[in-house]
Amino acid sequence: MPRFLPLFTKALTDSWRSTLAWALGLTGAIMLYLPLYPSIGGSAQMQQMIDALPQEMTKALNYDQIATGPGYTQATMFGLIGFLLMSMASVGWGAAAVGGDEESGLLELTLAHSVTRIQVVLERALALVVRVGILSALVFLLVLVLNRPSKLDIDVGHLFGAVVLFAALALLSGTAALCVGALTGRKVYAIAAGAAVAVLGYVFNAVGRQSPDVDWLLNLSPYHWAYGNSPVTNGADWGAAAGLLGISAALIALGAVALQRRDVGV
Repeated sequence: MPRFLPLFTKALTDSWRSTLAWALGLTGAIMLYLPLYPSIGGSAQMQQMIDALPQEMTKALNYDQIATGPGYTQATMFGLIGFLLMSMASVGWGAAAVGGDEESGLLELTLAHSVTRIQVVLERALALVVRVGILSALVFLLVLVLNRPSKLDIDVGHLFGAVVLFAALALLSGTAALCVGALTGRKVYAIAAGAAVAVLGYVFNAVGRQSPDVDWLLNLSPYHWAYGNSPVTNGADWGAAAGLLGISAALIALGAVALQRRDVGV
């Protein structure tokens, strides 16, 4: 085992296949959706189709934005299919980091190799951050490559900010899964926690946009914190990015303290 960040290195090398699989999934989604924009976006027919849909549906799916290239990219890639794929990847990695290892009995074996419990959480959290960063960088590059051919007209600075928020939002779900895995030692609870952050964030945003009577739900939605400003169109809300990353850091710290203080079993 490497002497420098051994658990981080092992986590990355052991998960290269899953990282590659999620990278291929994101690549396929981007290559499927974005090149369609010139044939369907920015036209009177597209606007008529949007107007014909129920207003509640267009708001829930952010389809009220898709008449422009940046809005189309925000709604289809960052706000829907990309969000789904990245959240699934991040939650899976976060749940396996501690809870999955403990259920399989590998955590006890790892702790027998002169590593601390805090080290386990921190190095595996770092591996999670790096994997999310790799996938986010790939998304940035692919959208940038397709920007001109697909006539999206996205500002590069706005795209960068949107990708940062995209990564921070996915990381929040992953660190929630990691934290609950460290708290409970159970992978299923970790997956449930990470999925709840992603799903409830999306649902609260969708419902909160329907009426002023329920717009208070937007304040509870990490999805809205990240995307309420439509960052691909208007640029990133860097305060929201800092807040999301700060919560993730706090969840990692809580997981490290929790694992340090409880018994580890199978």
